[in-house]
Amino acid sequence: MSTIIRGRTVYPTNADYNDPGGIHDDATAQGLGFRGGTIAASTHLDTFVPVLLDVFGDEWFRTGSLSMYFRHATTDGEPTHALVELPKGLTTPLRDTQVGATIEMSDRTLVGEGTASVGTSDELTALEMRDLRHDPSNVRILRGVALGEELGPVAASVDVARLKRGCERRITEPLDWYQGTSPFGGPIAPPSALIDLFSDVAGQALLPRLGEAVGMWGAMEVRHHAGPLFAGHRYDVTITVAAIGDSPKTEILWYDAAAHDGASLVATARVLSRFVKASSPLYR
Repeated sequence: MSTIIRGRTVYPTNADYNDPGGIHDDATAQGLGFRGGTIAASTHLDTFVPVLLDVFGDEWFRTGSLSMYFRHATTDGEPTHALVELPKGLTTPLRDTQVGATIEMSDRTLVGEGTASVGTSDELTALEMRDLRHDPSNVRILRGVALGEELGPVAASVDVARLKRGCERRITEPLDWYQGTSPFGGPIAPPSALIDLFSDVAGQALLPRLGEAVGMWGAMEVRHHAGPLFAGHRYDVTITVAAIGDSPKTEILWYDAAAHDGASLVATARVLSRFVKASSPLYR
């Protein structure tokens, strides 16, 4: 029988993301049929970190991954908790292992499901297992984006002041390692900061080419290859468009991102961005 390790209950907020006109804004989200402004998916990733440190130790920041597909959008202040499932007979800290990971609301509503790993594992992550063969021929919002195109490299870094503000207002589990000394030296980036770094680079290149629409994250994976990624340090970031398509309510953009420090691959991510058709004049 497997063992479930449960993180503490947290209450994510929309601080730093609650811009008028976006999906995290109550009026905008409710106008599109959501219960309220949605919590950024990257915020949920941060909730896992204490549990991952319990399961994998600080090696997770060197060679660990967290891969999550989101099923239910939560709103400001709603309680959630992270869970990791350990197969029978395994003892912590784990090495070269992948395990199941989920995040739930207090009533057990499934918010997201996926995998977490450390080191070398032969298993595909939750997002590597998903079929990205989408038909791009019907998109309107994303018609200015080409499947397979590569962006960068762009020199970019996790902004230290932004990370400090996030620890004070938004990050659900603000470790001291994110602002001061850590077992690795200087301050390191939590999962949400990796996503913000890659999202900023992707957005600068792609947003000017998109049609008007409200976007939201639907899935994301972060992976450390030779981590951690240090706050304030400049990395060469590249973005590759992995899939384009649509569903009945959204247009779909998958991209893969990578951060190099010289010749060394430090961290990667896979991100699903959805653009709500009802928010676009191209669908009215």
